[in-house]
Amino acid sequence: MNWITNYVRPTINSLFSRREMPENLWEKCPGCGTMLFHRELAENQRVCTACGHHLTIAPRERFAHFFDNGLYREISVPLPIADPLHFRDQKKYPDRMRAAQKQTGEKEAMLVAEGEVLRTKLVAVAQDFGFMGGSMGMFVGNAIVTACERAVAHKLPLVLFSAAGGARMQEGILSLMQMPRTTVALDTLREAGLPYIVVLTDPTTGGVTASYAMLGDVQIAEPGALICFAGPRVIEQTIREKLPEGFQRAEYLLEHGMLDRVTPRKNLRAEIATILRMLTGQSPVVHGDLPRPEQKQTEQTTPDAVAAPQSPQSQ
Repeated sequence: MNWITNYVRPTINSLFSRREMPENLWEKCPGCGTMLFHRELAENQRVCTACGHHLTIAPRERFAHFFDNGLYREISVPLPIADPLHFRDQKKYPDRMRAAQKQTGEKEAMLVAEGEVLRTKLVAVAQDFGFMGGSMGMFVGNAIVTACERAVAHKLPLVLFSAAGGARMQEGILSLMQMPRTTVALDTLREAGLPYIVVLTDPTTGGVTASYAMLGDVQIAEPGALICFAGPRVIEQTIREKLPEGFQRAEYLLEHGMLDRVTPRKNLRAEIATILRMLTGQSPVVHGDLPRPEQKQTEQTTPDAVAAPQSPQSQ
């Protein structure tokens, strides 16, 4: 028995070895490669503090920053038929759904909420790219129809945050039918004279871009967002030509008249509230500290009012 090898060296190594750090404490910025501390990243609304790259953000986390004091009422959405086509590729569709639900903690890829932004009442819808790429299925169609009905019933504007890889192939033609279905639902807003603002985030592609994501009265995008129907690589392989620098990014589309604004995430609250008040004839937004909104008893929905985790608000 070698006393130095079997006892002394392991003892010394255990005293001076580095403790393993949890994997979820840091996240690498896709834009510049900087390692970002998760708490600082969350406080900065998942925007890189080094280069300003906008990382994807889940709907609940977005709403926690978007609504006044992070308070909003979640609106229930009717659940569609599960696995209507009995689709299976490498996995069964129900198995993929359960995996996505476990990973994100959400039932589906879209969240509908009602609340106030700088004292401006509105209905908001947000897609979760973490849930099967934010793909548009029957539930997403139900969510947009529900949001439109809620907005018309209460005479409120609608704001939609898009983030999707396109239609959900596991639902086939039923997924594609959500394109005309959501278009018809959005027509009810126009008939009622209610504003519809779309915020396109990275990425917004496929059938989502070809339908409700490009039908807003005002089209806003986050910096650097990929917005397209077919991706740049597919187009290059098809036409066999090199595409311009920044092709299909938000700034390129703004220069070519496809967008109205490119707005950093921190400024979206103030900009959306200002635009909505202009369109609805309300008095200008009052910037500064706002008192906590009263939780009044309103029409009951399921689930009930949601108080998202408190976080710094950008006024």
